[in-house]
Amino acid sequence: MTRNFDQELEDRLVRYAAIDSQSDENSPSSPSTEVQFDMLHLLQQELQEIGAQDVKLTDCGVVLATIPGTVEGPTIGLLAHVDTAPQFNASGVKPRVIKGYNGGDITFPDDPHLVLSPADHPYLAQKQGDDLVTASGTTLLGADDKAGVAIIMTMARHLLQNPDLKHGPVRIAFTPDEEIGRGVTEQLPKDLGADFAYTLDGGELGEIEYESFSADRAVVRITGVSIHPGLAKEKMVNAAHLAAKIVQTLPQATMTPETTDGREGFIHVTDMNGGSSEMEIKLILRDFELDGLAAKGDLLRKVCEAVQASEPRAEITCEISHQYRNMRYWLEKDMTPVDLARDACRAHGIEPVSVPIRGGTDGSRLTEFGVPTPNIFTGMQCIHGPKEWISVQDMAKATEVCLTLAQLAAEKG
Repeated sequence: MTRNFDQELEDRLVRYAAIDSQSDENSPSSPSTEVQFDMLHLLQQELQEIGAQDVKLTDCGVVLATIPGTVEGPTIGLLAHVDTAPQFNASGVKPRVIKGYNGGDITFPDDPHLVLSPADHPYLAQKQGDDLVTASGTTLLGADDKAGVAIIMTMARHLLQNPDLKHGPVRIAFTPDEEIGRGVTEQLPKDLGADFAYTLDGGELGEIEYESFSADRAVVRITGVSIHPGLAKEKMVNAAHLAAKIVQTLPQATMTPETTDGREGFIHVTDMNGGSSEMEIKLILRDFELDGLAAKGDLLRKVCEAVQASEPRAEITCEISHQYRNMRYWLEKDMTPVDLARDACRAHGIEPVSVPIRGGTDGSRLTEFGVPTPNIFTGMQCIHGPKEWISVQDMAKATEVCLTLAQLAAEKG
């Protein structure tokens, strides 16, 4: 049976997207920004209003809840993150709905020069007739991952209002700070209490993802020799020049995000801050295989060592820290959660597709901590930028897939 969730999903996404909830990598707090509590408290309240059980907001800023099972079966978890990406403006989001998309170019009211064209985005060309949601042109939309939030909330309300539906216990988690890699703490697996879980944080219709990047973070700090520039001859060591040298020595043509795709990894400079006396470079290292990730770390260290050797009066340090690992390493040992999601797709005439994620999800960390957590599509497209958009009908299909998944898990559990 096909149910019409379109209007509820549209209303939820528009309402959630308008709430500022951007995370901040430079903040030490958890969540990293106070504004995320606006979303977290709202979801806590909405879950209580629809009748969910065990609703709580943890000290780590995670909203948890239970949809009690109507039959015996494994406990499945459903997760989405409330924060939006810090890479682009996410304050003052003005969501808009394009009813019955006509298949042509989409323009934006707050930036008349911005155009979203099906000629550049083939998936958009497939969505003629759908209802699309975008922002106004000067912000991202935040469908990553408020679409996932909307899907889970819509599913939860439907299960609670229809106790005749057969499903096992469902645990819900809305996390903060996923976009800065801090959404899953070591406490979450115990708090979640699920046998396996799914993140609703994927893209095109039918995507069931069980492979992600392995990821490390790097921070390079450079201390030069500071002196008045009028007296600097043969005395000053300019930290900014050394930082530029490090960046330029790294492979530019073969190992950056803009020059790689598929299963190729990269080294990405995300931030450079400082001045002539001191500089800090932040980088992320990505590869699908651990040896490739280690090789990128070794390369960065060697470049830093070479630049250090060229100017011994400076001090250059390179710190590399763990972020997350490819969830395939664990999921390939037991593909049951992936197979269930694929069966749920096929039950709705959707052919599942599994492609490696050129990024990570909360599921990457959660799987590493012992809770197998593949990723399910929501429909979100062009994320982290002003052209971000999503089809309401894709969201509705994801909701249907999740409802069927809960049923199948109980039947096969």
